[in-house]
Amino acid sequence: MLAEAALLLVALAAALALRPWRLMPHGERLGPLLAVLVLLPWVWALPALHPVASQLRWSGACLAVLLLGWPVAVPALLACAALAWLIAPLGLDDVVGIAFWQGVLPATLALGLGALLRRWLGEHPFVYLLGRAFLGTVACVFLASALQVWAGERLPGTEPGLALVAHWLMAWGDGIVTGMLASIFVAFAPQWLATWSDTLYLRRP
Repeated sequence: MLAEAALLLVALAAALALRPWRLMPHGERLGPLLAVLVLLPWVWALPALHPVASQLRWSGACLAVLLLGWPVAVPALLACAALAWLIAPLGLDDVVGIAFWQGVLPATLALGLGALLRRWLGEHPFVYLLGRAFLGTVACVFLASALQVWAGERLPGTEPGLALVAHWLMAWGDGIVTGMLASIFVAFAPQWLATWSDTLYLRRP
C-alpha cells in the first residue's frame, strides 16, 4: 500500500505541475468531467456493493484520459476513488489499490502508448480509434492488471494463471466500451475529447 500511495502522490504532483486547469480555461469538457465523477465511482464501488459483482473489474481510466487529458484525468481518478470509498464499504488499502491499479496506472500507460502511436504511425483517425481507444485500452488495462497479479494482488479465489485469463477477458470489455464511446464522440461531439483535434486528425495529406 505504501508504494502505491507514494506513486499516486508522484502522479498527482506531476499532473498538478502541468497545470491541468489550462486544458479547460472556459469550462470546456466540464460535461465529460462530471460524467467521469458521477459514473466511475459507482463502477469501482460495485464489486464491494454486490456479491455477484465481487470479481468484476472495470477501469475506465483510458477513457478518462481520452476525454480529459492525463493532467486532468489523474486528479479526477483520485477523486473517483475517494467517492467510491464513500459509496461502498471499502478499506483504505482497497481504495488506494483501486486508485492505482484501476485508475492512475492504466491512465499513465495510455498516455505513453498514445505518444508512441502518434510518433510511429502518425495522426490518423483509424490509428486514434482502433489503436488508441480500442486495442490500446485493452493493452493498457491488461498490462496494469498483469502487474497487479505479479505484485501478488489478484482476484479472490483464483490462481495467478486464471487471474490473468480473467483480467484479459475483462480488458476486452473495457476496450470495446472505450472504443465505441470514442467513435461516437469523434463523430458527434469531438469537443468532449481532449485528445482529439479535427485540425490534426482530419487534415488533408
